[in-house]
Amino acid sequence: MAYILSTNERAEALSQTVAALRNGETVAIPTETVYGLAADATNGLAVAKIFAQKGRPSFNPLICHVDGMVMAEENGLMNDLASRLAKAFWPGPLTLVVPLHSHSKLHDLVTAGLGTVGLRCPKGFSRQIISAFGRPLAAPSANRSGRISPTTAAHVANEYPNEPLLIVDDGPCEVGLESTIVKVDGDHLTLLRPGAISIEALEEISATPVRFAKSTDGIQAPGMMASHYAPDAAVLLNCSSCARGAAWLGFGNQPAPIDTSPSLNLSSSSNLTEAAANLYSYLQKLDESGAKTICVAPIPMEELGIAINDRLTRAAAPRPETP
Repeated sequence: MAYILSTNERAEALSQTVAALRNGETVAIPTETVYGLAADATNGLAVAKIFAQKGRPSFNPLICHVDGMVMAEENGLMNDLASRLAKAFWPGPLTLVVPLHSHSKLHDLVTAGLGTVGLRCPKGFSRQIISAFGRPLAAPSANRSGRISPTTAAHVANEYPNEPLLIVDDGPCEVGLESTIVKVDGDHLTLLRPGAISIEALEEISATPVRFAKSTDGIQAPGMMASHYAPDAAVLLNCSSCARGAAWLGFGNQPAPIDTSPSLNLSSSSNLTEAAANLYSYLQKLDESGAKTICVAPIPMEELGIAINDRLTRAAAPRPETP
């Protein structure tokens, strides 16, 4: 059974979490983006447990979470451009994909053999855990592969009801969407996954245009698979109507279609930050209602709406066939 440990007693929570990590166990930890399934990034057996628990394909790399620039520079080659972005946005929801340092002790499973590593310095209690542990943590979202990312400890517990998993509860996630991922290749920036840090903010700090990754570039970072972040229910996008018996996920002040139950509104005031924070939680609730289809109202393709639409598009994509 999953064991939820509250951060109300921070010293005890920190002690138990670090002890579990040193024993090579996985631990679900809170970040400002989503809850992550964390393990010692230098321990191959521990990292393998992440892949096994999530049912995650091994060609999909993991983000390496660090507590600051010193730990980042021990594992990745942080050039001036990467360092400038880290200084501006860390701790925070930005992952930088940089060349792997030749002296890094990260296990190959973390990088999927790509020769690069995704580095992020998270906010809050997870950063304290990393500092106390003294080594980077591999920590993808704490859901089974392809499913909705968890934004509360309860979401994690529901995902792994029969596993002896320690879950650190620090309340709902502030951002509610995974980090922006940017690849730094010399003086070039490529957006691999949109998130809370906008392209405009990246370009303002870097004075460098941000390119978009091409579908032919392959998997270079988490969250790039076509089908991802998906509930059990089918997801239909940009809907203005909804069939009887389907669930409705609205946005803005438009009313839900007639005879639609259940229904939720990501933000009745059209606030994209509020919508992002509610996205995964509301998808979970509508999925748990038993509806076979979730109809989603249009979300503006601007600012944080770009990241929301990215997650919804992957949730609505055709699901890979299971053997």
